[in-house]
Amino acid sequence: MNRPGAVRIDHAVVSGTFSLDGETHQVDNNLWVLGDDRECVVLDAPHDVDRILDVVAGRRVTAVLCTHAHDDHVRVAPELAARTGAPVLLHPDDAPVWRLTHPGRTWDSDLADGETLKAAGVSLEVLHTPGHAPGAVCFHVPELGVVFTGDTLFRGGPGATGRSFSDHGVIVESIRQKLFRLPGDTVVHTGHGPDTTIAAERGHLP
Repeated sequence: MNRPGAVRIDHAVVSGTFSLDGETHQVDNNLWVLGDDRECVVLDAPHDVDRILDVVAGRRVTAVLCTHAHDDHVRVAPELAARTGAPVLLHPDDAPVWRLTHPGRTWDSDLADGETLKAAGVSLEVLHTPGHAPGAVCFHVPELGVVFTGDTLFRGGPGATGRSFSDHGVIVESIRQKLFRLPGDTVVHTGHGPDTTIAAERGHLP
């Protein structure tokens, strides 16, 4: 049970589509909201603004933090920003991916590798982890012992490559250099599917 005022992570699964390279697939995305009873950040903006706002539950949204710009992660980011007044943050290397979904418009602020963001009094460290997408990032929250990996690392190994803007060798190196340096008991909250830990995934990297 969460103590009143305590920082917590809320989770929901939101369903929709993912389109890239002329193909469209049905997908279930994890929605993560980190905050306390008054304010929060939303990690990615998948599919359905009303469902996201259900999880926000009336709190002030201080930022929409994008792990990368594939359409199933950012399709409703501008609408979510408009309805909450929160800025959308994205790594600038994902500009060409963002433009596939939102041509002619941009996000509000750039994410940078190594920067620290604040949410409800806890710190989120930005880790640039290209490979699944050139501007993919993960958000490490040391105080909570978690890392939000988007589509960079899943239970069972790295995120998908082989599509436009992705590179298998690069994602493997990102995971090795950025994620596997975190404590082994760090809980990995992924963009799709179940949680895992850093220790559990060390044996799955090629």
